[in-house]
Amino acid sequence: MGVKTAITLDALNRLFTSYEFISLTETTSGIIDTTYIVFTKNRSYILKKYERAILQKIEEDSRLLDALKLFGLNVPSCITSSHGWYLYEKLEGSQPTHIQSYHIQALARFLAKFHQYSYKKVSLLNVIDQDEISSHLRYAKVNFFNYYKKLQFLKKHSKINDGVIHGDIFKDNTVFQGTKIGVFDFIDSACGTFAFDAAVALIGFDTKKQKRSFVNLFLGTYNQHAPKKLSKKELLQSMETACGFYALKRIANFKSTKTAKELLK
Repeated sequence: MGVKTAITLDALNRLFTSYEFISLTETTSGIIDTTYIVFTKNRSYILKKYERAILQKIEEDSRLLDALKLFGLNVPSCITSSHGWYLYEKLEGSQPTHIQSYHIQALARFLAKFHQYSYKKVSLLNVIDQDEISSHLRYAKVNFFNYYKKLQFLKKHSKINDGVIHGDIFKDNTVFQGTKIGVFDFIDSACGTFAFDAAVALIGFDTKKQKRSFVNLFLGTYNQHAPKKLSKKELLQSMETACGFYALKRIANFKSTKTAKELLK
């Protein structure tokens, strides 16, 4: 579900008095924060309420989005906020369904330019936190021992960071207008490796089904413009790490292996 805290149209208009909203639509994607699409007569926006105590991270996120937009990337700005509700631009386009080569190339170009900007920059958080991994592995050891054995390799994850990464570019965090990509939901951006960022994005874009062709296509495009080149070996290893990391998080968060199985196939 994309809505945890409900809001009415009247309450929305009382929060943002300079707008005349005429309707709002609940979203269904997302499992942590509340997200609506809201409409005036002429425009649509994204309305969010973060169901976490992350005020400093929200402020960091707004600064990052403004900087990326100035850098020429298609990302949304945070327009305004009121009483814990945040109003964002809604990017034009639609989410991809059947992934084609041009989607992968657009993804690679976006990440290469994003990484140009974020190289050696720092964030409040790390995408992979070793304490979090240790805690989740302890839970898996007691409750899902077979998965614990499969995922022990995460203990050896490198602590080296390249800069700030998105870390969550799945298909539902993107829109496309033809070959132009827009990316949103940077709230969990953090320090990490560029290989991990690319790996998560490729997994989210179904590359496991066409690993060889899509990985080669991605690398050929990304390495033309990125601040540091990625090798195929590094990228494939990072895809394994990303699958394991998010499978472990799903096991810990949902107390079952059902949503983790697809990542570990």
